[in-house]
Amino acid sequence: MFENLSERLERSFKILKGEGKITEINVAETLKDVRRALLEADVNFKVAKQFTDEVKAKALGQNVINAIKPGELMVKIVHDELARLMGGEAAGLNLSGNPAVILMSGLQGSGKTTFSGKLAKKLKSEQGKRPLLVAADVYRPAAIEQLKVLASQIDVPVYSEDGNKNPVQIVENAIRHAKANHLDLVIVDTAGRLAVDEEMMQEIAAIKNAVKPQETLFVVDSMTGQDAVNTAKEFNDRLDFDGVVLTKLDGDTRGGAALSIRTVVTKPIKFVGTGEKLDAIDLFHPSRMADRILGMGDIVSLVERAQNAYDEKAARELQRKIAKNQFNFNDFLSQIQQIKRMGNLKDLASMIPGVGKAIKDIDIDDNAFKSIEAIIYSMTAEERQNPEIINSSRRRRIAAGSGTDIQEVNRLIKQFEETRKMMKAVSGIKNPMSMMRNMRNLRRR
Repeated sequence: MFENLSERLERSFKILKGEGKITEINVAETLKDVRRALLEADVNFKVAKQFTDEVKAKALGQNVINAIKPGELMVKIVHDELARLMGGEAAGLNLSGNPAVILMSGLQGSGKTTFSGKLAKKLKSEQGKRPLLVAADVYRPAAIEQLKVLASQIDVPVYSEDGNKNPVQIVENAIRHAKANHLDLVIVDTAGRLAVDEEMMQEIAAIKNAVKPQETLFVVDSMTGQDAVNTAKEFNDRLDFDGVVLTKLDGDTRGGAALSIRTVVTKPIKFVGTGEKLDAIDLFHPSRMADRILGMGDIVSLVERAQNAYDEKAARELQRKIAKNQFNFNDFLSQIQQIKRMGNLKDLASMIPGVGKAIKDIDIDDNAFKSIEAIIYSMTAEERQNPEIINSSRRRRIAAGSGTDIQEVNRLIKQFEETRKMMKAVSGIKNPMSMMRNMRNLRRR
């Protein structure tokens, strides 16, 4: 996401490269290019103009410190303005009710049902909430079934009523059901509707007035670009929602919705959907998004994802096994699965500063681990536990069973052995000199 915008902004900043100071002339030339880049990213024209005017005012008011080049200073100013444009600070959810009620709204196909499941999973696992998903879309035949399938994957109950076509009654009954069953969070999936459909807009307004949710979220497909912003304004005028959810931000989107929507509707972006998996959902951090737009990576979000996938007890056990040189293919497989739980591989790599640009044209397949997993699953339990017993005949059997060739099996086993040696060496580090000796010993082997 934002690849084209990132490239265009980088080219814009090169106008200042080699300049001794910031002047009105070189700033005007740079910002003309920045404004063009924003418009090409489908940013609202008024928002783009206001943004570049703010940057110009701040840039011309700055004294350039000798240690900072004009181009670097401009990047800093643009970064701060991008973060401010997108809301400044992350906006959380109000979950004060008992139960807390979150009402979803948006167009058909915007991703409300999937996001409802993702949010239930996130709040259940990270905050210990006991959610209830409510099927209040009484028009789309597959909506209730879709919600039930999602709910079964995250072990969350669904409330629905066969034959009842009154969504207000369904939601009111669902809240009573939640209270009776000590569920502290109700997430209401409503039907998709157009802002011009008066009857449908009255219906969702009636739901909101009846149950008075703590949060009303507008879910919008970010790939619709500037149309998403216009639709958000129309919905906000009718519903006065509390925040925006941008879905499909991992797609081929130019980013205009993310950059424009906060200014146009004066409501914060609260979450973004970054993939199809149920854990592909992030709290929206404007400053971190500005980092990514300017090619600075997002190491904080990467660490947070790692912590969410991290099992402290399992990590202590792994450390013990590494120290005793007992790391085996079961542990290797477990580490692969932990990485996969963190999300899309290319998205993860792009969070590392400097890597995003380097891999932009490289296709990183999410199935990159598939052949490795197939090889490990083709091993017997004894072979996974004791890799040392895997001789040439066992390797041939493993290759045949995994649908790979003997070279792939040999390569994986060699990589595994090298990884195990390295982990053993690093686990014994007491000081830098010890580390250097271990590294030299590894190279001699």
